[in-house]
Amino acid sequence: MMQSVPDIAMGLGPLTPGDRVALVAPAGPPPAALLDRGAALLRDWGLVPVIFDSALARHPRADYLAGPDARRAADLVAAWHDPSITAIFCVRGGYGTVRVLDLLDAEAMATVAPKPVYGSSDITALHEWLRERLDVPSWFAPMIATADLLDDAAAIASLRAAVFDGPAGRSWSAATARTLVPGRARGPLIGGNLSLLAMTIGARGRPAIHNAGAIALLEDVTEDVYRLDGHLQTLVRAGWFDDIAGIALGSWRDCGPPEQIRALMVETLGPLGVPLAADLGFGHGPAAHSLPLGAPVTLAAPPEGTPSLCAG
Repeated sequence: MMQSVPDIAMGLGPLTPGDRVALVAPAGPPPAALLDRGAALLRDWGLVPVIFDSALARHPRADYLAGPDARRAADLVAAWHDPSITAIFCVRGGYGTVRVLDLLDAEAMATVAPKPVYGSSDITALHEWLRERLDVPSWFAPMIATADLLDDAAAIASLRAAVFDGPAGRSWSAATARTLVPGRARGPLIGGNLSLLAMTIGARGRPAIHNAGAIALLEDVTEDVYRLDGHLQTLVRAGWFDDIAGIALGSWRDCGPPEQIRALMVETLGPLGVPLAADLGFGHGPAAHSLPLGAPVTLAAPPEGTPSLCAG
């Protein structure tokens, strides 16, 4: 599938064999064996992985961080500015991306042509920063050095399509997808991990800067239902959902009974009066899709039938 020149300029790709790609760790450290497997996968695709120091580092105090904040931030900046690097793969989530955001120089990064950034979960903090500070799209995709990707052939296939085909003309759904509030909406795709969206909302001067008319993604992992409730309340009270056009829900692995989570979403988000679809196959679940944040998409949530997202 061919991608248009404007999509390349937007920073969503596609890549071509031979491209050099950065492997960085803005959050937690990846297991060495998984990092090796992730790099091997990229080589199998014909790409040239460049492993930055943060992907190999450990924080001197906190073993949940891949090296000091300054190191992780410096790698992101270096990869972004390096003209020989075509794309950036975040190797793992966990926790820590929020700690590097204030170390990124938005003014300097804005002088560089955007390049694709791939990651999800804790990397939501970086996706939101890129969107709000640079107006740059990125890929909400499983991380390259995680078992969630490397042990899942369907997730690998979706990421590969994102890397080499880009978003144009693609659609995403799942056999489990269902409509909670019917309707149809079109707008740029935003959002990601619910707890990270709530965690970073307080640091934003204008939390709804690009949210009006957008289609929001929401998913999470290992958050009890009451905590999901709290995160939603944070975003609602902050105005994050003001004038949103539609909402697509992904996986809620180890978050509690699915029926309770769906009931919470309908109770809290249903009054917004916008299309609301559940279980669309992205996040921390099996066969996770790679989705283009910032790209225009259509959310179709029919009263009968399977809801979907469609780009282009």
